[in-house]
Amino acid sequence: MRIGIDISQIIYEGTGVATYVRHMVRGLLELDKDNEYVLFGASLRKRYVYYEYYERVKTVKNGIRLVVIPVPSSVLDFLWNTLHIVPIEWFTGPLDVFWSSDWTQPPLARAKGVTTIHDLIALKYPSETDARIVATHKRRLSWVVKECKAILCDSESTKKDVEQLLNISRSKQYVVYPGH
Repeated sequence: MRIGIDISQIIYEGTGVATYVRHMVRGLLELDKDNEYVLFGASLRKRYVYYEYYERVKTVKNGIRLVVIPVPSSVLDFLWNTLHIVPIEWFTGPLDVFWSSDWTQPPLARAKGVTTIHDLIALKYPSETDARIVATHKRRLSWVVKECKAILCDSESTKKDVEQLLNISRSKQYVVYPGH
């Protein structure tokens, strides 16, 4: 099986999502000796972070490929979250599964979609969150609801919020506690 993972968020070093993605990918690569992985990163200015990370994780297992595109997240938000055009497979090649990151939800040509929802603060407390962040999350989550076959939640509380606020069945949700 070929599994694609959006590692775009790792350029925001020191954030919880960047740390989560780094550890999640490394953990998967250490445990899974059977599948191929395509790591996908998009950034205009900090692409070197992807190459540095790839150099560290490629030694963990064979069958890992890195695809980096020089496109800012604002462009991908427009293409993927707003217009919902340009499938991820145009960049990665054929995939069986694609795990999307925190800010964008690309269209999928054939792959099954998986994503992680860390929390729904932007939806629960929109007046406490920057309006641009709320709008981005709303656009992305509308596609998550329609297209993702599995949702990884950081906690039972997030799982409950996903069910109530996004009307996603609990049977599509899996609590996976972040850890090291």
